[in-house]
Parts: sequence; structure tokens; C-alpha cells
Amino acid sequence: MLGSLPSFARLVAELSKLPGIGGKTATRLAFHLLRRSQSEVEALAAALVEMKRNLSFCRRCFNISEGDYCHICNDTRRDESCVCVVQEPQDLIAIERSHGYRGRYHVLHGALSPLDGIGPEDLKIPQLLARLKDEEIVEVVLATSFTIEGEATALYLAQLIKGIGIKVTRPAHGIPLGSDLEYIDPATVQLALDSRREL
Repeated sequence: MLGSLPSFARLVAELSKLPGIGGKTATRLAFHLLRRSQSEVEALAAALVEMKRNLSFCRRCFNISEGDYCHICNDTRRDESCVCVVQEPQDLIAIERSHGYRGRYHVLHGALSPLDGIGPEDLKIPQLLARLKDEEIVEVVLATSFTIEGEATALYLAQLIKGIGIKVTRPAHGIPLGSDLEYIDPATVQLALDSRREL
């Protein structure tokens, strides 16, 4: 059926490339877009193009940014002596929602996963180590997810950072094992950060 509608089939194929979107959901989304007005679809397309054109990653912490440096790295009121390491930008957003942390960040863009072929060189770990040598950082908070991969990443980083002589902590209470930070409520994230423990 879709083979006779190449424009529709192409849209379904592109939507299917999005994370968490299978063929059925992609087809539903394509039908939804087909029912929308021309101006609504063009507004969505324009937003996608604008996002891709204007957004990149911060040269310092690898958070999303509309310039060379993100708004957090540009904020002189932040505590430069503490860096919170997270897996993804959405984890940073979850911590910021808690209003319980006022330091800097470093986004790894993933977690160690040898089974998936993801090693330290595939993450922003070398850039983190360079920051720790170049900046006056006294504490690193390892706020990777409490999954097997997140825990393995935290332990790996803790060993590297302790060798440099910098204090390493990890959020302690309130975040259940096997959970991703982006789905945790702000109060729980703040509690976990307030009761972080040294590794």
C-alpha cells in the first residue's frame, strides 16, 4: 500500500528513525500530519530546520547551546569549583529543575557499554579529564543514571578522577536503581544531590 504513495512512505521511514518510534507510531504520526494544515506542517518543518541550524553543543561542557558556550557556562554566578557529570543534556535539565545545584556541568553524551561497543573514547571523557587539569575544580559529582551502564561509568570515572586528587561524590538517596534522571521529579533530584556521598 505505502509503496504506491512514495511521499507518505518516505515520511513514515524518516519518522521511524526517531527513538521510540516504531512503524505503527510513525504511520499514525504521518496521518496526523496529513490532516494538519499546510501552515502547521511548514511551521514544524521550519522549527526542525531552525533547531538544526542554530543549536550545537557547548565547547566547554557539551550541553546544548545556541553559541560557543551554553547559558550555564556563561553564568558567572555558578560555582566553578564543582562539576556535575551527567550522561545526556536531558539529565542536566532534570537537575536544573530541582534548583538544588549551582555548580557547572559536563555532559558525556552516553554511558560506557562494552556490549554495545561504547568505550571511554566514544564519550566526552577525554574532554572532562582535560577540564579537571585546566580548571580549579575541587569536587566532581557523578550523576550518571542508576542503571548498570550508568553505575559502570561512574565507577570508571571515580577511579580516574581520584587519581588526580579531586573529591568525587555521587547522588545518594531518593533515586531508585534502574532509573533515568530525566524521569525523576525535581524534589527527589534535589534530595539526592543534597545527600550525595563520596566515592
